[in-house]
Amino acid sequence: MSTSLSGAQIRQKFLDFFAARGHQPLPSASLVPEDPTVLLTIAGMLPFKPIFLGQRSPDFPRATTSQKCIRTNDIENVGRTARHHTFFEMLGNFSFGDYFKEQAIAWAWELSTEVLGLPPERLVVSVFEEDDEAFAIWRDQVGIPAHRIQRMGADDNFWVSGPTGPCGPCSELYYDFHPERGDAHIDLEDDSRFIEFYNLVFMQYNRDAEGNLTPLQNKNIDTGMGLERMAQILQQVPNNYETDLIFPIIKTAAEVAGIDYAQADEGTKVSLKVIGDHVRSVVHMIADGIAASNMGRGYILRRLIRRVVRHGRLIGIEGEFTTKVAETAIALGEDVYPNVRQKENAIKAELQREEAQFLKTLDRGEKLLAEILERETQQISGEDAFKLYDTYGFPVELTQEIAAEKNLTVDLAGFEVEMEKQRDRSRDAHETIDLTVQGSLDTLAEHIHATEFLGYTEFAATAQVAVLLVQGKSVEAAEAGTEVQIVLNQTPFYAESGGQIGDRGYLSGDQVLVRVEDVKKESDFFVHFGRIERGTLQVGDSVTAQIDRACRRRAQANHSATHLLQAALKKIIDDSISQAGSLVDFDRLRFDFNCPRPLTSEEVQQVEEQVNTWIAEAHSAHTAVLPLAEAKAKGAVAMFGEKYGDEVRVLDFPGVSMELCGGTHVSNTAEIGVFKIISESGVAAGVRRIEAVAGPSVLDYLNVRDRVVRDLGDRFKAKPEELLERISGLQADLKNTQKQLEAAKAELALAKSDQLLGQAEALGSFKVLVAHLEGVDPESLKTAAERLAQKLGEGAVVLGSVPEEGKVSLVAAFSPGVVKAGLQAGKFIGAIAKLCGGGGGGRPNLAQAGGRDASKLPEALEAARQQIQSALQ
Repeated sequence: MSTSLSGAQIRQKFLDFFAARGHQPLPSASLVPEDPTVLLTIAGMLPFKPIFLGQRSPDFPRATTSQKCIRTNDIENVGRTARHHTFFEMLGNFSFGDYFKEQAIAWAWELSTEVLGLPPERLVVSVFEEDDEAFAIWRDQVGIPAHRIQRMGADDNFWVSGPTGPCGPCSELYYDFHPERGDAHIDLEDDSRFIEFYNLVFMQYNRDAEGNLTPLQNKNIDTGMGLERMAQILQQVPNNYETDLIFPIIKTAAEVAGIDYAQADEGTKVSLKVIGDHVRSVVHMIADGIAASNMGRGYILRRLIRRVVRHGRLIGIEGEFTTKVAETAIALGEDVYPNVRQKENAIKAELQREEAQFLKTLDRGEKLLAEILERETQQISGEDAFKLYDTYGFPVELTQEIAAEKNLTVDLAGFEVEMEKQRDRSRDAHETIDLTVQGSLDTLAEHIHATEFLGYTEFAATAQVAVLLVQGKSVEAAEAGTEVQIVLNQTPFYAESGGQIGDRGYLSGDQVLVRVEDVKKESDFFVHFGRIERGTLQVGDSVTAQIDRACRRRAQANHSATHLLQAALKKIIDDSISQAGSLVDFDRLRFDFNCPRPLTSEEVQQVEEQVNTWIAEAHSAHTAVLPLAEAKAKGAVAMFGEKYGDEVRVLDFPGVSMELCGGTHVSNTAEIGVFKIISESGVAAGVRRIEAVAGPSVLDYLNVRDRVVRDLGDRFKAKPEELLERISGLQADLKNTQKQLEAAKAELALAKSDQLLGQAEALGSFKVLVAHLEGVDPESLKTAAERLAQKLGEGAVVLGSVPEEGKVSLVAAFSPGVVKAGLQAGKFIGAIAKLCGGGGGGRPNLAQAGGRDASKLPEALEAARQQIQSALQ
């Protein structure tokens, strides 16, 4: 075999080989595919799927790519087999109705043997069992002996795009690690001997609904060579993880954990491989714009990050570490995928946020899971799995993996039942009412016309009662005191949509008055929710519909301010910011937006100042109804969650903001008056929220704050400008007092611990101290154990305490010699803590744990003593 090639050299040789043969080199597509039927890019051919399906004409007759891919369908095998990954690169050459089998096979052989230097006698080929043409090409033109060409069934060697559509046979190339075993019984499913590294798909048929195959007029070639697999072969390492594509990441993780990979046990190596693979995945996913969430591809990202964190804990890493490992992954990928370096800050921010969030609940979740695993013998209930998910952030797949390590299963059906209960609980009561209303309207729809909305230009209008509902049921009349839902033939009332709440106001007629508290849109009908204040209302009555103009003005100010806010965020923070939700109320506005980090106080101030500048500049509003395509072409921004028809309403403050919006707005920004940001906070991973007030609501807000400041001034006997200094002084005093208390506790713990030195037992060249320190908090107990370990030299220290009722604290500190003898503090103290109904872990030399059964502490300490003696004798 030729000299070992790096992963980068293999990639470049492949692309150069096919570029020299008329293939257009194309960059990798994003991991977020254009194909809406697929969450992530899972294959090298996916970007070309529309071409293969005949939905789009190719720009080039031939192409070659190195495509980054993500697959998580067999995630449980990552790290446990030699070549399962979530992230991998697929090298491919493609023909769109140009060359076919003969050329594809010849080039695959030339590339593999002459360019990459694979010995021909080590290659075995598979073909579809009915593909005599491919068999003959391999045998007669390439010269492979017939017994090294394996015919395989449709499950292995026939590619389909779906139940119908393009399809065709495959031919695969395998590398033989053990040719000395001979050719008598070649079994290509023997992973210990063979590895498939190149797959050629001959797209030559179209399959109809009945399964009939007809030849395609334009036959295509789709191939894929696994870069990681070829690197394993050429670099002559035992698995894909130890290639230069992944091992530097593993090495970084091992250094953080203080582990020598070469000397690690198999379980530790599996964890390091999982970290190496998953960190590569999440770096590229975040770089391609994916943010962690509880749904879709965001859920996959979150699951991968949490697996990284958990496997870090399993090998003794304490605290946050993912950003350190990510630095190596970024450095490895930046030459080919420069966006990972460009998005470095976003990648690290997302990792840090997700890791910190998971670490907050991981300890408690692991303790609960440990309890569940202790009491269950066959299956974790759906209720327990849901509690771990809902309360502690454990994806159910993670619970499954941990349970499988103990030979337990998870009741997934029961888990789904609990999930559905949660969905039921989360549904708002008014939504149930709305559904009832909708049901009644569906029944009446063929007898009434859609409501005509007049509210853009009219604040009052004469209308007719078309439908009258009481508790969702159609009635002919209703009397004073009755809660009603009313549909009018036309109305000036705005119905809740686009984040803006519905108008308030009155319906008045001959001896009847209805107070309208809310308006919602159900299909094409505006439903007015209100209460009859006096008189009797009947279907067919003529009423005057009058909105509350003061409320409308407040809503308009807040809604227009929301548009200016989004424009300011795009201008000052990042042009890629997009809306993730909004609320426009009469008294406030709320705007959710996608952003990977919190805004600084300076940025918040800059955004606020920019909005107020635009308000003062008095920009006039222009509205127009345009075809959707034309509106988007002009640059109009779509609002989150809205569904648009063929024609849309565009609101434009020229030079400032242009959005698709059906809401009500000021005619000039000067009408807003003033804008004030109240708060900026996080509401979900990668989603921030700004709450603000505009127009008259700002005065209400300032009046409340003024009363609070005056009240604080009276209490502290200080002027408003002195309050901050006075409160800061009190906080400093409290902090100093707490520090003094902690220092006193630590000194007391050390004083107690020094008295224990005489109790240390000699065990060969080691000293062992196992003791109970009464009433010492966990941090002080840890400090005491570290000090005792230093004074003992080579030895082992295990301390236990009951800092408060019902809680147990344990700590183990082992010298390098003890660790070398086979004892690791993290695993050791975790097992001891189980005797007290708890768990824990940490580094090999220092670890802490906790428990809930203080009565078991003496038994646990004695068990610790015996296990140490047994291990060190």
